[in-house]
Amino acid sequence: MTDFNSTSFQPATLQLTGFPGQEAVYHWIAVPFVVIYITAIVGNCLVLFIIWADRRLHRPMYWFLCMLSVNDLGVCLSTLPTVLGTFCFHFTVIAFDACLAQMFFIHTFSFMESGILVAMSFDRFVAICNPLRYAAILSNSRILTIALAVVMKSSSIIFPFPFLIKRLPVCKTNILSHAYCLHSDLMRLACADTTVNNIYGLFSILATCGLDSLFIILSYIKILMTVLKIASQEQRLTALNTCASHICAVLLFYVPIIAVTLMHRFGKNFPHLVQILASYVYLFVTPVLNPVIYSVKTKEIRKAIFRVLSRDLM
Repeated sequence: MTDFNSTSFQPATLQLTGFPGQEAVYHWIAVPFVVIYITAIVGNCLVLFIIWADRRLHRPMYWFLCMLSVNDLGVCLSTLPTVLGTFCFHFTVIAFDACLAQMFFIHTFSFMESGILVAMSFDRFVAICNPLRYAAILSNSRILTIALAVVMKSSSIIFPFPFLIKRLPVCKTNILSHAYCLHSDLMRLACADTTVNNIYGLFSILATCGLDSLFIILSYIKILMTVLKIASQEQRLTALNTCASHICAVLLFYVPIIAVTLMHRFGKNFPHLVQILASYVYLFVTPVLNPVIYSVKTKEIRKAIFRVLSRDLM
């Protein structure tokens, strides 16, 4: 029997789900997740260490990259306990309030990533369109202000989510669809009207990812207009190449989130396994690939890695 709270009609615990029907091979399924977590944590910590150790990289573009790496670490650490607990130790029980806390952090870090990508597009916009005032516009104090604004905006938008879930009676089931807690999944358990949750969820996505993607598109339209005015083709390619890593990071973030959103809204006929895999891709691909992309595509990061490694080996 599900242990329900008699006053709020909410279960004391919830049941996490990995891949239904595959419980016998969870120890094998755990292997790629362990590799993913190690790769993401080591990769992002390496980026942070390289930027901290090399003073040549103490510039606005790389401070924003530090924010992205810290945020990716936050995404990993917010899901790690329940994902590895489920697949490594078959520990699938989570307290209801702990689930709400995890949901808050997962969505907050996801929305913060969107805000950081906007800040990075602004950095590229200033660097290409107004290079003479780049250092003056993006001073350290202004970068700190931007970072605080991203954190405050994301956390304040997500802040009502736990309370919106808390007010709903849960009487259908206490079994979640994933090895972690998401707003849409928790909302599915309710046996009351979830119109307010749906409306606020849509508003939160439009107010963050919707507006952020619009600002990124406008920034790149202006960047492209400026680049096309450059007479030398080599200089045009050089200018565009400085945006390549950021464009890849934007695509890595927005393509999975759009796919998962469309699948949840309109893809009821998709196999359940496909929906589960899409959700894992949305959360885990970005933290793993962001440090790889910036290490491969950014010449200064590559040089800094070689400098630090050669100094340590001497």
